[in-house]
Amino acid sequence: MKERAVRMLIEAKDDYPSTWSAIKAIAPKIGCTPETQRSWHKKHVDKNIPANIQAQSQAERIKELERENRELKQANEIIKKAAGLEAQAELDRKPK
Repeated sequence: MKERAVRMLIEAKDDYPSTWSAIKAIAPKIGCTPETQRSWHKKHVDKNIPANIQAQSQAERIKELERENRELKQANEIIKKAAGLEAQAELDRKPK
């Protein structure tokens, strides 16, 4: 199953903006968590790809993590604003 999951990820990751987004899309389809599939992929990469290519992959991984970090910050801002609006609506509500 591990090999199949890694093969699916390798074949499909070009269809997604990042490897992580491909992992998040594929993992539920094969019945595992994204973190499990990520670790399987990492072990495959560590075992099969030379170190100089891994350094390039690490640079790509850093870019992906920075992109994911930006997305999470945006999501947190939206949640904070929504929570503030909800709190304000609760304060504006007249007691019965």
